[in-house]
Amino acid sequence: MAPTKYLDRTIPTISLLDFDVRIDDITVELVDAAENVGFFCVIDHDISREQVDRIFELSATFFNLPDEVKSRVPFSPVNNAGWEKNAQIRPSTGQADRKESYQMQFGSGMNGKWLDDSVIPGFHREALEFMHAAQSVSEKLMICFARGLGFPDSYFVDAHDVSRPESQTVARLLHYFETPQLPNPTGEIFHRAGAHTDWDFVTLLFQKAGQSGLEICPGREVSTSFGYGDTWTKISPSEEQNAIVCNIGDLLMSWSDDRFKSTFHRVKAPCEEDDFYGERYSIAYFNQPCRDAKIQGPAEKYPMVTGEEFTRNAMQRNFAALRTKLEETEKNKSMGHSVVQTQVQAAA
Repeated sequence: MAPTKYLDRTIPTISLLDFDVRIDDITVELVDAAENVGFFCVIDHDISREQVDRIFELSATFFNLPDEVKSRVPFSPVNNAGWEKNAQIRPSTGQADRKESYQMQFGSGMNGKWLDDSVIPGFHREALEFMHAAQSVSEKLMICFARGLGFPDSYFVDAHDVSRPESQTVARLLHYFETPQLPNPTGEIFHRAGAHTDWDFVTLLFQKAGQSGLEICPGREVSTSFGYGDTWTKISPSEEQNAIVCNIGDLLMSWSDDRFKSTFHRVKAPCEEDDFYGERYSIAYFNQPCRDAKIQGPAEKYPMVTGEEFTRNAMQRNFAALRTKLEETEKNKSMGHSVVQTQVQAAA
């Protein structure tokens, strides 16, 4: 496999300062970023650097707990909440990401999924405070995207109301394991997060400075396709500006009739000289629709579905692609074994 091909692309940085006064200008910038890149950074968003640093401290404290403690709150696919380790397999790689994560929600889906407060005092309360802050930023983006698509201002905000029991929005603490610096010219062994898109509305990603690895690969045309190109761009948000990396998800791509682009991205498998091999922490805030939200774009390109149906369809499409990838991998292994046997027989 050849080394990664890179291309410098401009990743828009959009200020949310004086949001109510500048909303029209901000909307123009967000729509342009969504149509042409699918990724952008927001600054002046009212989440302080201290708040971000604090949630990363809590995240590290959680992941430093023994596995037997974290396993008290195991991941539940029914509620999409809880702790998992080396369990997520991407269709793009057919291998498990080398990471652990803890997914949190606002409502009853977290019943039994919070550790007792005596384990990490204040964790539950502070995590929810941070999640509400991320939701506030998300709602500003939702208002702008609604305007850009000709919907009422509250259209997407109402569809992602985290106070309702139908909410599916998730905050995910992520811990990628340190990768040994061994000969590995293709980067195929230690995948951190294989190439994928998010199937939510929009994702807010918080990263720690100096822990590189996030890369994007634009070029996707329809929300039902897994196709992507082979030229990647590294994403390094400004620490000085306390930037949040944001990306359009499959939901908004579909809801915009494919006008806004959900872009493939990955956390690269370290394999080249300048890659970051140390342990890596990040936090992703996935804006998922309420289960009963009605989803259809203004041009009605796709049939109307509920939020629950969209999520289920996205998961089924993902699993089908994964199954195809695994079958291809097994087929290639079998073919390789047959070639070796033929060569041995010929040599004999």
